[in-house]
Amino acid sequence: MNPENLVQRIFTRDRAGQLAALVDIDDAHVVTDLGPRSRAVLREVDLVIAGWGAPLIGVDDAPRLRAVVYAGGVASTCLREPEIWAARGLTASNARAANAVPVAEYALAMILLAGKDAFGAAARFRRERMSPERDNDAANAGNLGRTVGLVGFSQVARVLIQLLRAFRFDVVVYSPELTDDLAREHGVRRAELADVFAVSDVVSLHQPLIAATRGQIGAGHLALMPDGATLINTARGGVVDGAALRAELVSGRIRAILDVTDPEPLRPDDPLWDLSNVVLTPHLAGSMGSELHRIGESCVAEVQRFAAGEPFVHMEDLVARTLTREERR
Repeated sequence: MNPENLVQRIFTRDRAGQLAALVDIDDAHVVTDLGPRSRAVLREVDLVIAGWGAPLIGVDDAPRLRAVVYAGGVASTCLREPEIWAARGLTASNARAANAVPVAEYALAMILLAGKDAFGAAARFRRERMSPERDNDAANAGNLGRTVGLVGFSQVARVLIQLLRAFRFDVVVYSPELTDDLAREHGVRRAELADVFAVSDVVSLHQPLIAATRGQIGAGHLALMPDGATLINTARGGVVDGAALRAELVSGRIRAILDVTDPEPLRPDDPLWDLSNVVLTPHLAGSMGSELHRIGESCVAEVQRFAAGEPFVHMEDLVARTLTREERR
C-alpha cells in the first residue's frame, strides 16, 4: 500500500498484534513499489494484505501467492492481469462491506438535511442575518412521507436501505440486480431508472463506474426531477453527464450534494463552486480516521480465516468484470 503510514491508520496496535499472532508478517517493510527489495520479499509470500496505492503485482512477482486481503473496495486493484491470477487459483477478499458503512451514513445524513433544506436555509440565514418567516421559508421542508430514490443496489445502497428503515420514507430503487424477491426482502419498490427520477424528492446514486454506467444519468433523467429535488452523488462523478448536470444546477431548478465529481476536483473556474444550490464535499464519504479501523477489523477477520484454511466471507470474483485501474479505485 502507499503511503506506508496507511498500515498504522488502518490497523490499530491491537489489530496489528492479532495479525502478527496469525501469520508471519514483516511489519517493518511495506511494499510501496516493486523495487529489488520488494520483489525479493514478494517471492516468498503466501498472502498479501494490500491497500490503495499498491503497485500492480504480476504472477512472476509472487509465484507462491495464494491469497490477497484488500483493505479497500476492489482487490484486483493491486493485481496485474487478474484473470491470470484467477486461473492460478488465487482467492481474494475486499473490505467493500466495511467501507460501505460510512458512505451510507453520509448519504443518510445528506438525505435528512436535504429534506429540511438545511443547506439552503443556512445560506439564507447567513445572508439575511434574521430569523426567517417560518411558514414561507419551510412550507415545503420536512422528511415525513418523502420519496427517496436510489440508483444501484450496491453494498452501500443495501446499508443505506437498512438505515432508512428508521424513517417513514418511501424508498424506490432502480438496479438491474434488483429482483422482485429482493425488493420485498429489503422493503423497497422497484422502478425503472426514469421513474426513480420522476417520483423522488431525493435521488442518491450508488452504481459502479463501468462502461455501461459512464454518463448513465443524462439530461433526460435530470429533467424529470421535480422542482427543488436533490441529487446526491457518492458513487463516481463519471456516472453523470457533467454538462447536463451543470446546466440543470445553473438554472437553479434542482439541488445537488456532490461528494464526487468529474473531474475531481472540479476546475477552479467551474460554476458549481459558487452555486447556492450545490454542496460540494471533497470525496470524504468513504472511510476516514477512526472509520478506517473498521476496515482493519474486516481484514484481520479474513486473515484469520485464511490461516485456519477457511474461505473468505467477503470473497471477490476476480473476473466478474474487466475494470480499468481508474474504475477499480
